[in-house]
Amino acid sequence: MALSVARKPVPRKAPPRSQQALKSAQTRARLVEATIRCLIKFGYSSTTTLKVASEADLSRGAMLHHFDNGGALMQATIAELMERRLRGFRRAVENPAPDVRTLVRTYWKQLLSPTFTAFVELAIASRTDQPLASILEPAQAQFRDRWYELAIQLFPEWQQDRQSFNLALALTQNTIEGMAINRMIHGCDEAMIDPVLQNLEKQILALRPKPKR
Repeated sequence: MALSVARKPVPRKAPPRSQQALKSAQTRARLVEATIRCLIKFGYSSTTTLKVASEADLSRGAMLHHFDNGGALMQATIAELMERRLRGFRRAVENPAPDVRTLVRTYWKQLLSPTFTAFVELAIASRTDQPLASILEPAQAQFRDRWYELAIQLFPEWQQDRQSFNLALALTQNTIEGMAINRMIHGCDEAMIDPVLQNLEKQILALRPKPKR
């Protein structure tokens, strides 16, 4: 009887590189989204790679295939959080007739989202976590630069008075972010939110350069 020869399995064709890249990007995005949810649900100190993998419905090994360690995952998460904080401003820039109210209300709306909750979790944790601070601080600096660029696109007339413009931006950021954090810890009177925003709009308009005659 002739020896039976096992048939070699027909190798499966690997998907095109573009397909692989797309699938990898989708999985990375899924892990980043799971990290954000974990930060909101458990807080930074209780967010582990195991919890993130479980939240994303992936094995820890699959997660480590896309992110070598928790630091790499956190870096990608912070980058995504910063990008989300800028998206509202991009939409405002596309507005054919942006105004101060658009800037103030768009920013406030962004800070009511879970994205800002996750960011605050990281910001507070970075006070005592140096590795996290080393990731967050440069991302924050980049965010401020890009936010400044978008704001100047909204209001190009401010270019003639950058000192007042810088003051208006600092006033906006500190007032709105401070109120959002205070609201998050239940220390904010809801009835005062709109009056504070209206007052902020008036202060910004008072700083706005007068049109040249």
